[in-house]
Amino acid sequence: MAVPAGRAVRVRVPATSANLGPGFDSLGLALSLYDEVDVRVRREPGAIVTVEGVGAGEVPTDDTNLVVRAVRRGLEHAGVEQPGLELRAVNAIPHGRGMGSSAAAIVAGLMAARGLLEGIVDLDASTLLTLATEMEGHPDNVAPALFGGLTIAWMTADGPAYKRLLVHRGVAPVVFVPTSTLSTKLARSLQPESVPHADAAFNVSRSALLVAALIQSPELLLAATEDRLHQTYRASAMPETDALIRLLRQHGLAAVVSGAGPSLLVLGSDPAQRLTAAALLERHAESTWRPLMLAVDLGGATVNAHPVDHVGRS
Repeated sequence: MAVPAGRAVRVRVPATSANLGPGFDSLGLALSLYDEVDVRVRREPGAIVTVEGVGAGEVPTDDTNLVVRAVRRGLEHAGVEQPGLELRAVNAIPHGRGMGSSAAAIVAGLMAARGLLEGIVDLDASTLLTLATEMEGHPDNVAPALFGGLTIAWMTADGPAYKRLLVHRGVAPVVFVPTSTLSTKLARSLQPESVPHADAAFNVSRSALLVAALIQSPELLLAATEDRLHQTYRASAMPETDALIRLLRQHGLAAVVSGAGPSLLVLGSDPAQRLTAAALLERHAESTWRPLMLAVDLGGATVNAHPVDHVGRS
């Protein structure tokens, strides 16, 4: 089996914020900031990649590109021949700042493979989640990137699973993005292999409360976003993030580390809290932080057939 030369698709994938405080490696939220990728099958072998926006001049532009690798993983799973690919990415999701950029790249590639395979092989939602989790290592970012909204993700004996929930319309997210970056690998290396029983019990209660706060009772977000499992241990790698989170929380704002950091996420219980948070950072931050006033993305990743002329020719 082969994908016809000239077939082209456009993919759009949202940014995500994982953990959300206490929901370590399980809770994730899709946000209204997007990477867009056009992919076309070409007759010549190999991959040609053009990147605009975030990552331009930095990410690989050949077969080692993460989006290309994900496209090829999806095609490999379907058992089709590996074609030549032309890819154009227009990126808005910051890299290395805890907003799910690697998950977005993986999901973009797998969704592109799904679109290219339309009418040949079906890559269903379960397959996409499994392949994305295998590539990313854990499902907390890839699940909301794929499906949108608030997701609870967990691992079973048969692989990853998820539940998607609708977020209360009063929840108003804002992400503050610093100029510095932090690798997920480094952040994870700072955590101990075991934690006190009391801390584990504390996070179980807060994670349960956080789901209720996000879908029904936003006024509980401050209490619901307390954490004892990961943020304290990672604080040494991002001291300004830690200090600002403490400051925001002292002012009643539900501030947490976004993913592995160093960005910070504030889950406002109303839009006015986002402006309060921005004003506090402007007065107290030692460095420059870019505020991203976002909404919760409800649709997740999308893929559509795309005219060949818009993707390019080789």
